[in-house]
Amino acid sequence: MNRIYTQADWIDRARAVLPAAGFGNFDASVVIARGDGSHVWDEDGNEYVDYLIGSGPMLLGHGHPEVMEAVLEQLPKGMTFFANNAKGIELAEAIVEAVPCCEQVRFVTSGGEADMYAIRLARAYTGKPKILKFEGGYHGMSAEAQMSLAPSKQVNFPTPVPDSAGIPQGVADEVLIAPFNDLEAVASLLGEHHDIAAIIVEPLQRIIPAQPGFLQGLRDLCDAHGVLLIFDEIVTGFRLAYGGAQERYGVTPDICTLGKIIGGGFPLAALGASAEIMAHFDKAVVGADKWLMQLGTLSGNPVASAAGLKTMEVLRRAGQYERLRNLGQTLMDFQSAALTEHGIAHRICGDPTLFDIYFTDCDPVDYRTAKHADPKINEVWNTTLRANGVFKSPGKLYPSLALTGDDLDLTKAAFQRAARAVSDDRSTAM
Repeated sequence: MNRIYTQADWIDRARAVLPAAGFGNFDASVVIARGDGSHVWDEDGNEYVDYLIGSGPMLLGHGHPEVMEAVLEQLPKGMTFFANNAKGIELAEAIVEAVPCCEQVRFVTSGGEADMYAIRLARAYTGKPKILKFEGGYHGMSAEAQMSLAPSKQVNFPTPVPDSAGIPQGVADEVLIAPFNDLEAVASLLGEHHDIAAIIVEPLQRIIPAQPGFLQGLRDLCDAHGVLLIFDEIVTGFRLAYGGAQERYGVTPDICTLGKIIGGGFPLAALGASAEIMAHFDKAVVGADKWLMQLGTLSGNPVASAAGLKTMEVLRRAGQYERLRNLGQTLMDFQSAALTEHGIAHRICGDPTLFDIYFTDCDPVDYRTAKHADPKINEVWNTTLRANGVFKSPGKLYPSLALTGDDLDLTKAAFQRAARAVSDDRSTAM
């Protein structure tokens, strides 16, 4: 008889072979067995409404029938080739048609890889070494991206703080850090440093919205100083709107990176720009000295491309983004009502397509203001939500188009219980 493994068994097995018993992404005390539509189940059979959705890619939900059909049609034809394939070319065409800054794209496997190449591409095009990024901005796991992502100590701008061991000082010397939503600080740095290749920014930094005029201000400053503007749209691409943050906010960068949704749940990402900038990937055009080498075993994978193409086709249908925003706004309203009823100070931060709560009475505008007055409140909130069937990150809630009325009812009840738990915990602590 085959043994049935419990979640605890799987955690024990993971502890033996995985550092910190996990993949490094999420709470290692949860082992997911399967997903279907808007729900996931752990290895003990506990069922949850899924607001993590793979950290964003599963905008249509798990196992969407049309995406599954597209994948199953491709599988017998081949899983990977390390060569051009029709599905990858079709996906590139669809991205170029959708995303304002993209005349051409290059595929990679992960968002972090796309951001790394975008930084390198900006340096190749401008011939300048420095990169300006914003404190708290997430751009993957490259050495440059790991500067002041989540610094535990505050230092004076523009000094970077490495978030990881193993990064040499030479990397820090080429990265400048500015506070998000502060055009004056950016203008000062651009005026002082004339060797900046690019500014890289999340148009929605984690869940902190850009203040009115900030993104256009970055565009204007970059134009004035001969600096490239990179939008990291790994999260916002095809989420905030079909054309991403560029469409939603009406600001076009020089380079953008895309991931998550364009792979339909499979490993795929891309970077795109004008043909002039992207020419640095073509040695025959720019010559060996200016050529940017880029290789990847799974880049443009046909199965991922097929899944991404079908996902994008579904998203183009009338009413999809209106429905997504309505779902997100409903969830925002549920949260606010539950917390307000119990007199709990909070700010719901983000966009209806991606948001969460800061337990504070201050408006978060940058990394240093985006924090909880008491982190324990957030822990109680999220722990109670999971105990009541809501699965989410401690700092983000991703709505999906798979959500049903029953899911919303369950989630509303979970928000009410979580607000009560926070209120009770505060009363006990007094």
